[in-house]
Amino acid sequence: MTDAVGFRAPTDWKTDAMQKRIRKRYRAERRFRALGLAAVAMSAAFLIFLLAVMVGNGAAGFMRTEVALPIDFKAAPLDIDRAQLATRGADLALAGAGLQDRVATAATAAFGEKGEELIAENAWTAVRDAIKADPNLLSQRAHVWVPASSDLDAAADGGGEPAMQAEVRKLRERGALQSGFNAGFLSRADSTDPTAVGIWGAFKGSLLTMLVTLLIAFPIGVLSAVYLEEYAPKNRWTDLIEVSINNLAAVPSIIFGLLGLAVFLGTFGLPRSAPLVGGLTLALMIMPVIVIAGRNAIKAVPPSIRDAALGIGASRVQVVFHHVLPLALPGILTGTIIGMARALGETAPLLLIGMRAFIVTPPGGVFDPATVLPVQIFLWSDEVSRGFIEKTSAAIIVLLVFLLAMNALAIYLRNRFETRW
Repeated sequence: MTDAVGFRAPTDWKTDAMQKRIRKRYRAERRFRALGLAAVAMSAAFLIFLLAVMVGNGAAGFMRTEVALPIDFKAAPLDIDRAQLATRGADLALAGAGLQDRVATAATAAFGEKGEELIAENAWTAVRDAIKADPNLLSQRAHVWVPASSDLDAAADGGGEPAMQAEVRKLRERGALQSGFNAGFLSRADSTDPTAVGIWGAFKGSLLTMLVTLLIAFPIGVLSAVYLEEYAPKNRWTDLIEVSINNLAAVPSIIFGLLGLAVFLGTFGLPRSAPLVGGLTLALMIMPVIVIAGRNAIKAVPPSIRDAALGIGASRVQVVFHHVLPLALPGILTGTIIGMARALGETAPLLLIGMRAFIVTPPGGVFDPATVLPVQIFLWSDEVSRGFIEKTSAAIIVLLVFLLAMNALAIYLRNRFETRW
């Protein structure tokens, strides 16, 4: 309210009307704060629930149950020349001598008619490795620890059928059952037997694929951002390029899989299922993210930095690479982290280029057939055997650890550049 001269009268905050408005404003602020805290608490609760479920289900995937199998090679020797055990053909020689049947017979003799159901399908490979380590086993009676079947392993963990739980009690009374950390899960590749599967093949495939993705997407994305922000003229063509890049960042990932299938496999004839093709496809997918993040980081550098460098005689290239890029690098690395994290968890584009093959040997290079962790998790989750459920959760834990390690490295590099400037 103003008087005749035009001066506004001071507000009387003590009136009932003003006090009512203040209380209403404070109530609105408290509600907003309560909603914010509830949202944070709900997000934290979902995260804790997710981690608890994954760790609870996946912990058993890192464990292995073994059975002490008595085998008497002295009573029924294998028809094999011991000299062959020192050659590369030892595995084939033992398999050809009927070792697998001998192990199944020994299980039936030791544990009854259903004894073969208590040991894993690949239990004979444990006996094979024991013989290769000590050929003297072929002339004596020995107890070899072999992997238990999936049903017996589940019963040892407290689940499974009552019949298997009874077998677990019998074996424990005889001292013929033990459980421990399954180191082979971290060193083997895929298998049809859940007790013999490993994550190393998929982990190495992911590592090679991410390496190819980073080596291609990061330099091209950063140089594209530098050109568009520092050198490109402002006209309709650059505007069209900017709009296209923004649209590509929102394109579904499966479209990039179709692009990789048509270009890298159909046109250039690159090897199918190779980390090279997977890395090229994922590089196309995350490159727009790196370009957008790079442009925003470069744009955030104060113009005074450029003016000061130009004022003391620096060239345009020196200004960009000696002053602008180092200051923008933390923001660029942030965009790269986001892009690489998205690429690490992608499955659809890699399925289209064939990286869902059954790979029993870890890849030796970027041209060898391989699969990746997300695809391996997808394949195991589709298996019928209960043993693969635990392995799926364990593989998810490995994937999360891989993601956290990759992000931690990128954050360390970002903070290091931030402290330099």
